[in-house]
Amino acid sequence: MNYLAHIYLSGDDRQCQVGNFIGDFVKGNRYEDYPEKIRQGILLHRQIDSFTDSHPLVLDTVAMLRPEFGRYSGIIADVFFDHLLASGFRHYSNGKSLRCVSVNFYYAMLRYYPYLPSRVKRFIWHFISTNRLMRYATYEGLNESFTIMSNYKIPALRPEETIAFLRQNHTELEERFAGFFPELEAFVENVEI
Repeated sequence: MNYLAHIYLSGDDRQCQVGNFIGDFVKGNRYEDYPEKIRQGILLHRQIDSFTDSHPLVLDTVAMLRPEFGRYSGIIADVFFDHLLASGFRHYSNGKSLRCVSVNFYYAMLRYYPYLPSRVKRFIWHFISTNRLMRYATYEGLNESFTIMSNYKIPALRPEETIAFLRQNHTELEERFAGFFPELEAFVENVEI
């Protein structure tokens, strides 16, 4: 899963959200250097990734993407699923507003800024100022995210082709996500950290 899902699955605890957001940037046992709730978020992030990476619907989605996107298929699947969560957020969140969740998270990132890994500090201002979480809900915003990724992280990523693939396969991807995400939510409810 990508950023939005990790934040959402942290519940309303702001420190846990921050920890879950930075989970990919904290390696090994470095999580022990953080306050308890941020540490729990980092560990929750790892549990979510483990569940997601072995789920049959996610594996099938990655396989569906592989002929077109090769080794970047897993990353693209994560971002597609964040788009599907964002675009149907009120449905998946039982009526919560994506705007409210986003703004509260941005405030949490500023409040706990000293705890952010240096790599996160380098992009978080742009992430907040461009309202990335809200932008995930639209094709245009998603295209911007893929463009950022292609410029700074994955030069071989082709944003226009990636969005075209999403448009062409939206219904099938949405069905896969609708089957997968409730199972992930149930898993997270029972995780003990």
